[in-house]
Amino acid sequence: MIKLNGIEKVYRTEKMETVALSNINLEVEKGQFVSVMGPSGCGKSTLLNIMGLLDAPTKGRVSLQGKEVNRYGDRQLAKFRNEQIGFIFQSFHLISDLSVVDNVEIPLIYRRMSGRERRKRALEVLEYVGLKSRVHHRPTQLSGGQQQRVAIARAVVGSPRLLLADEPTGNLDSHMGSEIMNLIKALNQKKETTIVMVTHDQRLADQTEQIIRLFDGRRIN
Repeated sequence: MIKLNGIEKVYRTEKMETVALSNINLEVEKGQFVSVMGPSGCGKSTLLNIMGLLDAPTKGRVSLQGKEVNRYGDRQLAKFRNEQIGFIFQSFHLISDLSVVDNVEIPLIYRRMSGRERRKRALEVLEYVGLKSRVHHRPTQLSGGQQQRVAIARAVVGSPRLLLADEPTGNLDSHMGSEIMNLIKALNQKKETTIVMVTHDQRLADQTEQIIRLFDGRRIN
């Protein structure tokens, strides 16, 4: 599904150089649920951004679906992201002025799809995440857990093959966090979505098939 070979990411300014990732090699198979752990500042989010084609490595190769994407132009990358990858963030990044269903429709706007089909898909996925009765609410009228469910619905409405989750339960209490984790696991088990999740919570990581550990930008397992 996704393969990284010799990935290095270096941030440079006039005065200093920061190595965020160094010699990262990993492969995530189709349908796997993988977690990424490590202390703050170790490169977890940078790794996720490179996997999601939001950032380019300084060195190394990134392959998705058997295609090496390093040389893709911005337009190709944007198309690939929209069709193949879904993102869930710790901060929900919902647009407060839009209704729940309109927020979920956003990724589909960039596809050749009628408004009726976009609405149909958005309503179907909102029902799947248990928010059928909240489709016309605004994000500010929802609890944190409900907002994260909207964010998950938005991430999966386009049927991505790869779902990247950066601390998806980080802003939730333990009860709501467990509910969101169960929903993410269901996406993996029932829809066979490949998932890579960054987390600080060992209990959540233990529920995944594989744990990738980072320290100072290097993989240590």
